[in-house]
Amino acid sequence: MNLFALLDQAAGRLADRGAVYSGERQMHTWSQLRDRSLRLAATFGPPGTRIGVASENRPEIIELMFAVWAAQCVYVPLNYKLHPREMEQILDDSGAALVFASPKIAEGLADTEIIGGPAYSERLRAAPITAPTDTDPSALAWLFYTSGTTGRSKGAMLSHRNLMAMTVAHLADFDSPDENCSLIHGAPMSHGSGLYIPPYVLRGARQVVPDSGSFEPHEFLDLCEHHFDCSAFLAPTMVQRLVQTGRACPHNLRTVVYGGGPMYVDSLKKAMAAFGPIFVQLYGQGEAPMTITGLRRADHIGTDDAILGSVGYARSGVDVAVLRDDGSPAAIGEIGEIVCRGDVVMSGYWNNPDATAAALCNGWLRTGDMGSFDERGYLTLRDRSKDVVISGGSNIYPREVEEALLEHPGVSEAGVVGAPDEEWGEIVVAFVVGSVSAAELDAHLLERIARFKRPKRYEFIDELPKNSYGKVLKRELRDRLAT
Repeated sequence: MNLFALLDQAAGRLADRGAVYSGERQMHTWSQLRDRSLRLAATFGPPGTRIGVASENRPEIIELMFAVWAAQCVYVPLNYKLHPREMEQILDDSGAALVFASPKIAEGLADTEIIGGPAYSERLRAAPITAPTDTDPSALAWLFYTSGTTGRSKGAMLSHRNLMAMTVAHLADFDSPDENCSLIHGAPMSHGSGLYIPPYVLRGARQVVPDSGSFEPHEFLDLCEHHFDCSAFLAPTMVQRLVQTGRACPHNLRTVVYGGGPMYVDSLKKAMAAFGPIFVQLYGQGEAPMTITGLRRADHIGTDDAILGSVGYARSGVDVAVLRDDGSPAAIGEIGEIVCRGDVVMSGYWNNPDATAAALCNGWLRTGDMGSFDERGYLTLRDRSKDVVISGGSNIYPREVEEALLEHPGVSEAGVVGAPDEEWGEIVVAFVVGSVSAAELDAHLLERIARFKRPKRYEFIDELPKNSYGKVLKRELRDRLAT
């Protein structure tokens, strides 16, 4: 089983139908997309070669993704919002032998090939390879890099089987597209939206990439007016920005899957009042891509706040449990660590056996998230043991920001936490001990980490609260923000 078969089947059934669109313009039919992918695949390295893609949303990402799989190589997408230094760390860790980048990103990265440039066009003139038929389902297909609590990105190893399980679960639980439907890529295709390419390609739904290459609310809604039966994955902050436009829901917008960060009940109610019953919620991680628990459209209708504030119930093909510290099952209403297992769960972290051993135990993925089940089987997130801050749908790990802050000579101590925010879900707040200004820290961090990871707010204090072992008490820092 090779994920290229999803495109192969769509091209066989729908050869002359439009497959890829840039805004309102058709770029390729399904047969053309298949041909381009096989031509690109002919120029890649041997099976197992890691191939990086660093780009804002572009139509070429789709053909590159399937070309990598056709060549039985490994897809390594990079979040285009990352700082070049962070991208280099991922590329070094993955051992990527070839990196495709958009013109803008290529300016900050060494040894890249520009997507759509002369060398890329030359690859498309190669003779196409034969579609693969002998791929081991457990073979590595995608290295999904997610920041770790140490500040170093970790590559979750996702196989063809993992991503097929994700594909089937999405079609079983959330949406049922066909060739008369469209997937609008508002969220980044390097992670959230890109993971939805396989199920919609399998069903022959057109792939629509905004001309802006990013999320612009009015552009997104205009595309939904133009294309038929549209679906999209959006972070909660993107949903709020749609509501803020004041526009009515386009009649062609049928499904919005939201996830990747906290959606407050009040915000969700406002979105449903503005756009109707089109929303689907998911809870997942890169280690179990987009597939742990969820709420269907029907689960949002005529229900209570407890359900709307939950992350739903276990997805198809996934077991989900909440465990105490000793590994025993938590009681109803008791908070513990959320764990899951199933074909969707990664095999481990790339070249990181220690992190793999910490995350996987007897087939169960330890999510690091804390939660509880109610008597109806709905799971509610309570806290995140890894202290991750989720801002605008992006994961930000405090230690990474803290380490960058501590590189400044005027900073003696730093503690970073998340604070609730109406627009972003959470924002990054840094507590700093030292003699330095907020402007100096902003300039310092601009050279070290991605812009979206920088604190939105600084609190200057005399010392960080610590326990008897010297560990910073993050809960006390959060409590200070609440007072």
